[in-house]
Amino acid sequence: MPRHPRRARTAGTVVAAAGVLATSIGSPAAGAPAVNRISLVSIGTYASGVFDGSAAEIVAHDPVTQRLFVVNAAAGSVDVLGIADPTEPELIGSIIASGVVNSVDVYDGTVAIAAQADPAQEPGFVELFDTDGNPLAAVRVGSLPDMLTFSPDGTMIVVANEGEPAGYCAGDEGDPEGSISIIDVSGGAAGVTQDDVRTADFTAFNGQEDALRAAGVRIFGPGATVAQDLEPEYVAIDADSTTAWVALQENNAFAIVDLASADVTDIVSLGYKDHSVRDNALDASNEDGRINIRTWPVQGMYMPDGIDAYERGGRTFIVTANEGDARDYECFSEEARIGDLLLDREAFRFPARLQQDQRLGRLKTTTAFPTVEPATELYSYGARSFSIRDAAGNLVFDSGDDFERITAAVDPENFNSNNDENGSFDSRSDDKGPEPEGIEIGRAFGNTYAFIGLERVGGVMVYDIGSPQDPRFVEYVNNRDFDGDAEAGTAGDLGPEGITFISAADSPIAFPLLAVANEVSGTTTIYKVLPVVGR
Repeated sequence: MPRHPRRARTAGTVVAAAGVLATSIGSPAAGAPAVNRISLVSIGTYASGVFDGSAAEIVAHDPVTQRLFVVNAAAGSVDVLGIADPTEPELIGSIIASGVVNSVDVYDGTVAIAAQADPAQEPGFVELFDTDGNPLAAVRVGSLPDMLTFSPDGTMIVVANEGEPAGYCAGDEGDPEGSISIIDVSGGAAGVTQDDVRTADFTAFNGQEDALRAAGVRIFGPGATVAQDLEPEYVAIDADSTTAWVALQENNAFAIVDLASADVTDIVSLGYKDHSVRDNALDASNEDGRINIRTWPVQGMYMPDGIDAYERGGRTFIVTANEGDARDYECFSEEARIGDLLLDREAFRFPARLQQDQRLGRLKTTTAFPTVEPATELYSYGARSFSIRDAAGNLVFDSGDDFERITAAVDPENFNSNNDENGSFDSRSDDKGPEPEGIEIGRAFGNTYAFIGLERVGGVMVYDIGSPQDPRFVEYVNNRDFDGDAEAGTAGDLGPEGITFISAADSPIAFPLLAVANEVSGTTTIYKVLPVVGR
């Protein structure tokens, strides 16, 4: 495996701001063989009318009823949208759960909802409904069930129980253990009981803190055991429904879970991205007044949020959206800026110059593992990219600095903008840049694609991942209006969070669709996936 896998080739059209601006990037030369690719066209939006209230987070699709199920945390429910006509999605009703809703999935007429308890450190719930919202069953799972998904064969629901602490102040409710719940639904959702719930936990790794840190796993919560410190975020499952990969975002790792035995078989560090090498550049400052994508002596912690899995050549590959996330509590915060650190003068020749605000001084970093002062290495949150890894966690491909370079080329006036206000040029460069969060894999017109949502500047990146070692950039689409007013609801889609792909076979219009839930604008937008034959 090369240390720095090759960046994606570009083969398509970049589109932004609902098609207002289009730029050709890397188009094949005249006379080249035809290249099959796709284009996303926004055809319909449902607007909740709630700004910055998490009114559209995760989205799932039922092909029988042609309904979308959208997590509406603002209302404490799941909104049910009819999309028989995807150009006019309509609110049919809502499903009310027993607590704050974090995730939803649908399989064969069963809607599964993950809801946290109050307080969130207590065991949460998974509640099952039919697609009309009638309750079927409910079971307890681990603390703070953050994400759930049905296995591809429909026999299990796998739940990532994040187990976040209430905080680290005196009197806080403590730090529950992270875990993965596996719910057997093979006998039908209506018959599910607590006996059908098994738990894969991390207690077998307690006492192995030093070995895990030596391997690169971030174990650093004050006084936490390994089981308390690991915080499952997102689940991907192989096509055979035998193995799950679970993102441990704050720990910069993922867990490998044997679903038959409900055991965590391994915890794998995801390593670091070297931003000092070509093609791994980043814009590190929000106070230099310009787009400045360049190499820096910084190691990016991948820290994925959304992950997905697909098969190619008989092998399973894991695709990750490398968002990054810090622990930031009232009585414990790892966040700092590189300008705040004491740098080792032998490692860095001119530390004062490097720590100027227009250079690396503003870039968010960690004071926890793996930082040691005086610092000989500098770390940042996330990798501003998506990656492909093999089943053992080895890096096969990373998109490098594609996301920042593409968004800069498309709309330089709004580069690295925030997601809750327009006129915020460059405001996210010191943090996590465009902040890739959600990821979905879909197959259309004979090719396999990854769709990656950029939480901050907005929009969806599309890559052809038919070759895991050599993906091709296809398109960037952003249904955001930078001339609009975000709070007034005239700025389009803001803060894409959840993405679901609808195949042509499952679509109401016989064309593939992509549904995107946008957390900040509270909108759910449907894209039609069209084939494009290029020269």
